[in-house]
Amino acid sequence: MKEIQIVVCMKQVPDPEAPPDAFKIDSITKKVIPIGVPPLLNPYDENALEAALRIKEHHSAKITVISVGEKVANAIMKKTIAAGADDLIIVQDPSFADLNSRSTAIVLLTAIKRLGRYDLILTGRQAGDWDFGVTGLLLAEMLEIPSISFARRIEIENEKILVEKLTLNGFELVESPMPVLVTVSSEIGELRYVSVRALQKVSNERIKVYNAIDLGIDISKLEKREILQLLSINLGRHCKFIEGESPQEKATNLAILMRKEGIL
Repeated sequence: MKEIQIVVCMKQVPDPEAPPDAFKIDSITKKVIPIGVPPLLNPYDENALEAALRIKEHHSAKITVISVGEKVANAIMKKTIAAGADDLIIVQDPSFADLNSRSTAIVLLTAIKRLGRYDLILTGRQAGDWDFGVTGLLLAEMLEIPSISFARRIEIENEKILVEKLTLNGFELVESPMPVLVTVSSEIGELRYVSVRALQKVSNERIKVYNAIDLGIDISKLEKREILQLLSINLGRHCKFIEGESPQEKATNLAILMRKEGIL
């Protein structure tokens, strides 16, 4: 079997586990501004990279990671190389700020076509920031290749791909010829541990960086994400002490209060 060419689409996102006070909502510019929170790899795309690495463990394969954005942090993206990817391509340009899903897919399409041959394209099922979950499927339509969503397991047999696809009531087994695009669900497992030594080893690794001109992208055809309204949620808290002569009475009063508040 010939070497399998795998492309993993990787997005840089603000840390979705950061506390609410680590972000500022600018309702005028309609932007969410992180405060002292470094970006990281989209956790769902990390699932896709882990799926690619597992395939590489059993087959001759080359993994190319592609990331698109206004400005992508090279050091953060190099984690993909430290984890086991073979190549990293960053496509960044000021005109890529706030692109909608369709325009992001157009940029990815152009970058992937530049690679030449590809057999399997993997994306996370959604992004950890906007959670749209459609970019991968749009990309497959543009490439005119089959797409399979919500994969929890991926195997390759006889130059065909076998995917356990999550459904509402379990999963179904789907078979497809390659090339094919698969969106990977978190059930496939987290990205393997990447040691500090591995990160240090790739810190000086040279990577490919392109902009819109390099790829011949007509930025006038790219559309921005339209946000009609962006509001911050008031997370105000109040504390109420439960009175009682004994622990049992306090517990009873607490239960009465919780039922009154609709909690029970």
